[in-house]
Amino acid sequence: MPHPFVVAPRGGAPVAAAVPGDRWPRESPLDGLPEILRRHVDDPDVTDVFLNGASGLFVDRGDGARPVTGWRADEEEVRDLAVTLIALGGRHIDDATPCVDVRLAGGIRVHAVLPPVCADGTTISLRVPRRTLAGLTDLERAGMFDHRGGERLAGLVADRANLLVTGAAGTGKTTLLAALLGAARREERIVTIEDVAELRIDHPHHVRLEARQPNLEGAGGIDLARLVREALRMRPDRLVVGECRGAEVRELLSALNTGHDGGAGTLHANGLADVPARLEALGALAGLGDGALARQVFSAIGWIVHLSRGADGRRHVAGLGRPRLEDGRLAVEALPWPG
Repeated sequence: MPHPFVVAPRGGAPVAAAVPGDRWPRESPLDGLPEILRRHVDDPDVTDVFLNGASGLFVDRGDGARPVTGWRADEEEVRDLAVTLIALGGRHIDDATPCVDVRLAGGIRVHAVLPPVCADGTTISLRVPRRTLAGLTDLERAGMFDHRGGERLAGLVADRANLLVTGAAGTGKTTLLAALLGAARREERIVTIEDVAELRIDHPHHVRLEARQPNLEGAGGIDLARLVREALRMRPDRLVVGECRGAEVRELLSALNTGHDGGAGTLHANGLADVPARLEALGALAGLGDGALARQVFSAIGWIVHLSRGADGRRHVAGLGRPRLEDGRLAVEALPWPG
C-alpha cells in the first residue's frame, strides 16, 4: 500500500529546495499534505486542525473541534508526518526531544508531541492563520463585540493605552491584539516579540522578533527576555510581547514603565479575577515579589481586555478591567463592558 505522505514530482518539473530527507518543498508547505488534510488547512474558515494519533482528525472552524470522516492513518504515518512538518520549520523531533513547536512558511504554527509523552500516540496541532488580516470592523462583524465595544477598543488604541489581552487558550487573544495594533497610526513603529511569530498586522511599520531555541548542544538560544531588551534599542513607538509566559514579564513591565505608551501583551488567564494570581506566578519566576509586581503592573498596564469562548465555540470580549492596588497586592477592577 503506498504511503499517504509521499509526494512525487510530476512531469520532470523542478522541485523546490527541501530539508534533507523531507518530502515537501519548503516554499509550498501545503503542497505535500495528504489531500484530505490539505483541504481543511486550505479552508479559509478553519482556525485549527488536530491529529490525535491514529484515532482521528479534528477541525475547528470557530465553532469547536469536530471530527472529520474519511481520515485513515496509522501511528507510524502520523509520526512521519510530525517529523516532516517539524523539519520544515527548521527543527528536529525525536525521542530525546519529543515536544516541539515551529512556524511554517505562510504562518502555519505546528506543535507536535510524540509518545510516550503523549500516551495515545503522536499528536499534531496546527494553528492556521487567517488569509486576510482581520481589523476591528471584521471582528465586530464576526460577533466578537458590538459596535459600542469596537468604538471603546479603538479609543484605547488612539489614546495609546497600554493593554493586556487575556483569556484561555483559543479565545482569540492574538487575533484581537493584531486587530488593535492594526488600528494604530500609520506613522508609528511597532516592534513585536514572540516565542513563535504569529502576529500578522495590517500596518506599514511592523518589526517582528522571534525567539530562537538552543541547538542540540544547548547553545545559541535567544529567549523572550533577551528580545525585549534588544527591542528597547530599536526605538519602538509600541512594544508588544505576544504572550507573557515567564520571566520576560519583568522586562515588559520595566519597558512600559519608561515611557513606552501604547504597548501590549497577551496572558493566559481564565477570568479577570484570575489575572493577579497569574501575573504573580510569572513575577515569581522573574524574582519579583508580590508587592513589587503589583506596583509595576499598576503603573505599566492601563487596561485589561478579557476574552472568552462560549459553549458554541464563539469567541467574544467578556469583560474589561483595570489594575488596582489592594493592601499592597495586585487586584483587578472589573468595569462595565462595553460601557
